[in-house]
Amino acid sequence: MGAGHDHSHHHHDHSVKLDHLNKAFIWGIGLNITFVVVEAIAGLYSGSLALLTDAGHNLSDVASLALALLAYKLTKVNSNKVYTYGYKRSTILVSFFNAVILFAAIGVIVYEAIERFTQPQAIAGDTIIWVALTGIAINGFTAWLFMKDKEKDLNVKGAYMHMAVDALVSLGVVLSGVVIAYTGWFWLDSAVSIIIAIVILIGTWGLFKDSLRLEMDGVPKDMDLAAIKAELLKADGVVDIHHVHVWALSTTENALTAHLVIAPEAVDRFDQIKHDLRHRLEHLDINHSTFEPEFSEKKCDEPQCC
Repeated sequence: MGAGHDHSHHHHDHSVKLDHLNKAFIWGIGLNITFVVVEAIAGLYSGSLALLTDAGHNLSDVASLALALLAYKLTKVNSNKVYTYGYKRSTILVSFFNAVILFAAIGVIVYEAIERFTQPQAIAGDTIIWVALTGIAINGFTAWLFMKDKEKDLNVKGAYMHMAVDALVSLGVVLSGVVIAYTGWFWLDSAVSIIIAIVILIGTWGLFKDSLRLEMDGVPKDMDLAAIKAELLKADGVVDIHHVHVWALSTTENALTAHLVIAPEAVDRFDQIKHDLRHRLEHLDINHSTFEPEFSEKKCDEPQCC
């Protein structure tokens, strides 16, 4: 008896639908490109490293949003003879690449801040305040666009995290601008830059870990392999389950392969058993499954099962 495959004809579709995100990405990209230009000009005019570094970080956010949008578009492309699952995995690659870009940005920010500490320069505090207030509004609004879907897709979570962190960072820049305007403590600009880098590092680490885990075909976060096995064993006719693998096809779709030990009297009902198993897996956010049946009196002799 051949393996059972689940790639179509489901009675229930529990896969994540994020078709409305196209406008959110476009709005986010457009607003942030505009803000990057304004912030960079203001940073050059005022001599603020905090504004320039934040503009650079916001530029990386624009690139991140653009890559996330591209990956989102690629998930809609049909599979072919070379890429039999299509281009769904591009969402994982983009998430990982975005995290790497942010790590590089952190290094540049810290290096420039340390250099500036030794030679602090006069800064127009009021300019910093107004530009940063604009940043709070734009980044806050962009974060809101992604907020309700941030737990459904790693790319969306990355976009939300970038924007929310940037809004908080802009708040920090506002506070430093106020202090600089009244005290003349120009070294505070470099201190804020380092704080920005630390905030970005903390926010990026989770994105890096999650994307690396998926890139290495690890079991997706929040999925319990033991619980999945236990749920499959509840199906009538399934005696045992082993050689189980769960991995991500994209940041929203997961797959499973497993060897099923079927009771001899249930072999004729294997199609019905598969249907039951697929239904159970869909409720566990696993959209694609492949099963290899075994007779209960026959022991699997593959190395992974022994």
